[in-house]
Amino acid sequence: MTVTGPVDVNQLGFTLMHEHVLISASGLMKSYPALLGPDPETRAINALKESKAHGIQTMVDATTFDLGREPELLARVSAKSGVNLVNVTGWWLDVPRFMWGVGVNQMAREFVRDIEEGFRGTGVRAGILKCAADFEGVTAPLETMARAVARAHVKTGLRIMVHSYPTGQLARRQIQIFREEGVDLTRVKIDHSNDTTDLEYLQWILDQGCYLGLDRYPGRLVSPKQRTNTLYALMKLGYGDRLCPSHDCICLHIHNEQADGTLPEKHDFQRSNPDGWLYMHRQVIPQLQSMGASDVQIQNLFVDNPRRFFGG
Repeated sequence: MTVTGPVDVNQLGFTLMHEHVLISASGLMKSYPALLGPDPETRAINALKESKAHGIQTMVDATTFDLGREPELLARVSAKSGVNLVNVTGWWLDVPRFMWGVGVNQMAREFVRDIEEGFRGTGVRAGILKCAADFEGVTAPLETMARAVARAHVKTGLRIMVHSYPTGQLARRQIQIFREEGVDLTRVKIDHSNDTTDLEYLQWILDQGCYLGLDRYPGRLVSPKQRTNTLYALMKLGYGDRLCPSHDCICLHIHNEQADGTLPEKHDFQRSNPDGWLYMHRQVIPQLQSMGASDVQIQNLFVDNPRRFFGG
């Protein structure tokens, strides 16, 4: 299910499995659009068109409600650019204090409605589920959301993407929760996994049946080259059919005022990755080829694995 309607999994083509058209705060684009820089919608369309011209046919947009999801914006920019966008329901890290008492089944019902009926008042339906935890661990509010996502998965069969913290081997606890809730782990993708080079830990995740989202490029702390070394090492170990490289790139974000009072042309995330959604084509794929990866292996990463993940 994409933001413009269903697409056959065999037609997804070259797919980036964790990206963001917009990240802000819930409702910010409608209330304070100037914070996102000039004409954000046109900029998003142009960036997607450039990606399409380089062969990118589909992206998973990982922007949840608490990350400022704008479903109708996604539908418009997808239709005008020709890039399929699969949007998430579920929750990221920002569970407001007034929601700390919400129940697992309450949230599961809301997520199922996003899947079956659409985001309220839009007709745009979710195509994947998402939950998250980070360095602070799976806190009580985040466990509520993880279990709600798991129960929505059990009811609908929709796949799950997981924001995780590999430095703390957090997927061990997240996977335990999924097992307790009856989740099919072959329909789970543990993301941000290339924030570590710990092959033993990454192999453990893969051995549970999960996919790996190697989706932080160029990233921080771990160098881009070392990220690609880790990716290729996992391919050589025989796990190439469950690896999903991507960027976690943000097209539209707040442009923070500079010390002199001016606004920068590009937001902070764009300055850290000038190639944007084309970093994979310009940097990572050539690196893989220089290491010995074949065209068939590269197609497997970006075409076949997303098709398998969504198709089952």
